[in-house]
Formats: sequence, C-alpha cells, structure tokens
Amino acid sequence: MSEFEVLIPKLGESIQEATITKIFVKIGDTVKEDDPLFEVATDKVDSEIPSPVSGYVKAIHCKVDDLLAVGKVAMIIDLEGKKQGDLQEVNPQISNKSALQENVTLKPIEKAPDKHESTRFYSPLVKSMAKKEGIPLEELETVDGSGIGGRIQKNDLIRYLEERHTNSAIGSSQSQSTDKEEIRSDSVVPQKTVVSVSIGAQDTIMEMDRVRKLIAKHMVMSKQTAPHVTSFVEADATEMVLWRNKYKDEFRSKYGEKLTFLPFFTEAVAKALTEYPMINSSVDGDRIILRKNINVGIAVATNSGNLMVPVIKEADSKNLLGLTKEINQFAEAGRNEKLNPDHLQGGTFTITNFGSFGNTMGTPIINQPQVAILAIGTIEKKPAVIETPMGDAIVVRHKVFLSLSYDHRVVDGMLGGKFLRRIADLVEGFDPKRIL
Repeated sequence: MSEFEVLIPKLGESIQEATITKIFVKIGDTVKEDDPLFEVATDKVDSEIPSPVSGYVKAIHCKVDDLLAVGKVAMIIDLEGKKQGDLQEVNPQISNKSALQENVTLKPIEKAPDKHESTRFYSPLVKSMAKKEGIPLEELETVDGSGIGGRIQKNDLIRYLEERHTNSAIGSSQSQSTDKEEIRSDSVVPQKTVVSVSIGAQDTIMEMDRVRKLIAKHMVMSKQTAPHVTSFVEADATEMVLWRNKYKDEFRSKYGEKLTFLPFFTEAVAKALTEYPMINSSVDGDRIILRKNINVGIAVATNSGNLMVPVIKEADSKNLLGLTKEINQFAEAGRNEKLNPDHLQGGTFTITNFGSFGNTMGTPIINQPQVAILAIGTIEKKPAVIETPMGDAIVVRHKVFLSLSYDHRVVDGMLGGKFLRRIADLVEGFDPKRIL
C-alpha cells in the first residue's frame, strides 16, 4: 500500500515548532490535492496546511492544542484507497512503521507544569527547566521574555532563576536577623500590577484573539525592554507628490501596479540605513549586532483588525518598481489573512503609515529586537515660506510629519536626529526629472 506522510512544514527561519489549532478532516475522509488538512499557529501567524496529495486520511497523529516540532508526522494519507482495517484512531504518537522510516518517535507533548491554561508558547527546553526548578505555569507567565512576541528563551529563565534565588536569600537573611529590621522596600522585587476593572451591567466583554494577545505582550515587552525616545521632522514632499500624481496612471498602465507614496518613503529609508548602519541593528544583552542585510518591515492591517509586519528583504537593492510590487502584494495578502511565516521573518527596521488613517503624526513602539521604527503621517497642503530671486514668498507645499522612535540604549539623540533628518532630506530632494 502506498502512503504519504504529511509533516509539520518549515514555517520560518526561526520557527521550530507549531501548535495545532484546527483539524479539518477525520479518519477515512477523502481528500484532494490542496484540500486543507489542519491549521497550525506560531507566534507569528496562523497557517492552513493543505494536502500535498489526493487519497484517504489513514491516520491522524495529532490533536488540537498539540505542540509539534517542524518535520514531525501529523497525518498519513493512503494514496491507493481506503481500507477500514488499516485506518488508525487519532493518536499523538507516530506509528511503528512511520517511526522506522523517520528513525524518530513522536512522543506526546509534555504538558505545562500544571493545569493552568495558557495562550503563551513555551519551548520544550523552557518547560523542562521550569519543571526541574519547580516553577508552576502561573509563575512562568510572569517571566519577561526577550524572544519574538515576548517568548521566553533559555537565558531569560536563567536570569529569572538567579534573581529568584538572590531575593530568596535576602528574604531568609532578613527573617533570621536578630535585630528584626524591616526589609527595605527597595530590596523587594516589584510585582506586576494587576489593574482591577469594574464592569457595568451594560458593558460588553470581548476576549482577545490569539494574535491580539501576542501583539499586546510584544508591545508591553518592547516598552519594558527599550527606553523609547521619539524625534519628529516635517518634510516638504512636494516634488515627490507632483511626480507621483503625474505618472501614477502611466505607471499602472505600464506595470500593472498601483503607485502609492509608501514605496518612495521605503526607498528613502533603505538608502538612509546604508549611511547609518547603527540604526540597522539589534541589542543582545551588552552586545550590539549590526545587521548585514537591510530588511524593511511594513506594517499592514488585516481584516481582523490586527496589524502584521511583512518584510521586504534587502530593500536597498530594489528599485521603485520592485518596492511597489512587494508592498502591494503584502497589502493584499494582509487584508486576506494570507501572509505566511516567511513573509514576517528577518526584519531589521520597520515603517508604519499613520497617514493612511488620516493621522498627522504619532509615536510608534519599536518592533523588537529592532532598535528603531519610522511613522509616516498624512501628506497635507500647507502654506510655506520659500526663498525666490524676488525675495521670500508664501506658497502652497505638500508637507508630511515623520516620527522616529528609537532605543536610547544604543541610539542617542544625535544619531536618531541625523538619521531622521537624512530621510527627510531624501524626500525633499526627490528628482522631478526622474524617468519612469
């Protein structure tokens, strides 16, 4: 009998495991190629896994909420035909035959340290360390993570354990002190504040979806990790606006792409990053990692109301057409919830467009582990004073506010200000004679 093993696919360069969130088939179901089999969730995105072949579902080796490593067998498809005697019940373990073929045995996923429910992802290593150290899941939930989406990494747990043991020793020493001095308030580790919310009879309670929970944790983690500073400039985008308005119809006719303002700003950002490489970096403890590639993330809205940040890889090597194509593809995929994990990996800098919502300016939160993020406000016509051969004159110009939030641990005001000013200069210096 010919069988095909459906594996948990590679879901991104840093993704090693995924949680099964939905199963669309049952034992004995007929499936065609590209029919959805199950859905997986990572700390980046949800993805439907289609059937690579046509046949019958012979075995299902996973269930909802199972955490499986990339490359593990999730289902087996019978390519020749359904034989009831060969069908297997849902089982979180791989069959002996599959195990021999893969030379691995998929063991049941170890449960969290206790029965407390959690929406946070923990790697098997973190779970094992927590269990060994006697850390219940409720306590694990309070540990700040430095990984993507606030995910706890090995070093985070080691640091937490060191602090835990130190504070335990301090508490023991204080309690045994003969003079019975009171413990100083500054020696006590601050606890996370839980805000008590009163709920009225006519109020509506909405549960956050999984992506919104991850966004919330990631934003809080970013503010707790990096001291944010935001600088502003107002740029004169008149030449850029007039050129775009003049050629946008021809651009669409020639290339089949809608020309928005975002590719122009992305082009300017990519060039500025080549001149100020410290902005294209990450912080790892006491180390600064200068990124070789300039990968610009673009915040896009989804139909669910959440924001995702797909990444334009090596943005400095792409021309205006290339940037336009990728941004348009990301916008369409984002609206239709079709962004895949590869789209969201490897960003070194992020752009968010407040202007698309009619906002003048804003103070964006850094997308960790990056060190800066640019916000673009709405482009507005304003009176401005310019110098002419006949003297100063008041004319109508297209102005836009740009705001840069940056990590003050590695980017000081001078560097952040110069970088932001350079972006504005590139926008203002747009060549009106540029060839389409």
